[in-house]
Amino acid sequence: MPHVITSRARISRRTLLKGLSAAGNAVMVGLPPLVSMFNSQGTAYAAPEATTGPKPIETRFVLWFNGNGIPERYWIPAEEGADYKMTPCLSPLAAYRNDFHILSGVDNASAHGQGNGHTNSMSGLMTGTMFTGRGPSGPSIDQVIAARIGGDSRFRSLQIGVAQESFGESMQRNMSWAGYERALPPEMIPHRLFDRLFGEREEGWVNRKKSILDAIQADATMLKKKLPNDDQVRLDEHLSGIRDLERAIAGLPPEYAKVDPPDFDGDMKDWPRIAKLQSDLLVQALATRQTRVASYMLTKCQSISRFPWLGYTSARHHDYTHAEGKVSGADGVEGQKVLRDICKWHVEEFAYLIAKLKSIPEGDGTVFDRTALIYVHEHAEANPHKNSGLAMLVAGGVGKISKGKHTRVTGTVGDVYQTVADDIVGANIGKFPTASRKVGAILA
Repeated sequence: MPHVITSRARISRRTLLKGLSAAGNAVMVGLPPLVSMFNSQGTAYAAPEATTGPKPIETRFVLWFNGNGIPERYWIPAEEGADYKMTPCLSPLAAYRNDFHILSGVDNASAHGQGNGHTNSMSGLMTGTMFTGRGPSGPSIDQVIAARIGGDSRFRSLQIGVAQESFGESMQRNMSWAGYERALPPEMIPHRLFDRLFGEREEGWVNRKKSILDAIQADATMLKKKLPNDDQVRLDEHLSGIRDLERAIAGLPPEYAKVDPPDFDGDMKDWPRIAKLQSDLLVQALATRQTRVASYMLTKCQSISRFPWLGYTSARHHDYTHAEGKVSGADGVEGQKVLRDICKWHVEEFAYLIAKLKSIPEGDGTVFDRTALIYVHEHAEANPHKNSGLAMLVAGGVGKISKGKHTRVTGTVGDVYQTVADDIVGANIGKFPTASRKVGAILA
């Protein structure tokens, strides 16, 4: 267990480093989990202003999405239980085998009705409601959870994206929904997400000619004098990480700071580079208590990304799932191998997020230990737009999650969401559409 403070004034998790730019725009930098924030057991916050007793460390929730479906033979293990063989698509998670539970057999019970096979699937997957023709009929699960646990954070929820696809309609481009046909678009530009998390724009750091840390230097110096040595080191590492993020974003090509027009057909940006920056920013937000709920849209519904870093540029993602253009389709041997490699990259980015969350100490564990994550695709087998037998991952260090297993279940997407929201996150969301029973297999 990490060292904890037992006999000195403790620091509230709400403490921020603040500064003012010359133009008067506030800069706010949240603090990472410090030793000084936890009691002698390392499992509770210090009492804010000594007005209340210790509080349990809050659980976070992240919903992670990838467009199109999967090649089931390369994604879903043949064996159940703890002794399953790691599949090619899931192999990037081998080092974290005991940190997630694989579910297969999950049904998207609201995917029927109008839609093109993608839009209706996406509506059912995110909200448990049917597609109206323009959007879902209700809020997405992340927003249902945010309504219960997000109000005490700076951001009730964050919506984060990577691939800047503009294909299709609102249902293809958005995974988070506030309610009936009300989309919450993901932020896909790292520059904008950085400025949202750390303060208002000011000409100096809009042009990346100086750091936002310049504005909070005095505040940081004053705080360091109050901290024990290990917290001083942790604070320095935190601020250095922010500066590294600034430099990484400043080093992006200029065209990465804007969204491509709808008729742009290149789509050749380095999405893995952007994905990692967006994950880094998400981890910053979770670790510094700026939000407890986030959605992460790596690729869009009915994704049309190309994959030059994988060597696949002759067609787009959706084309590879069907026999379209120059590709053989997902049912063929070559098509299955292409989807295997694409889905393996998806999992690589998810593994990166897990590693970052596990790298930040918090109390007697890490930020990962208080985060519940659900990983989903809009379909099971990609080519037939299969909505039964979906595969999902439930990950996180939350003690109530049973991990290190593969389980074939009988139940709906709503059943999984209801179980995670109530029994793991503790959100007590009430009845979620299509949910009728708890998925006991994922509970420890």
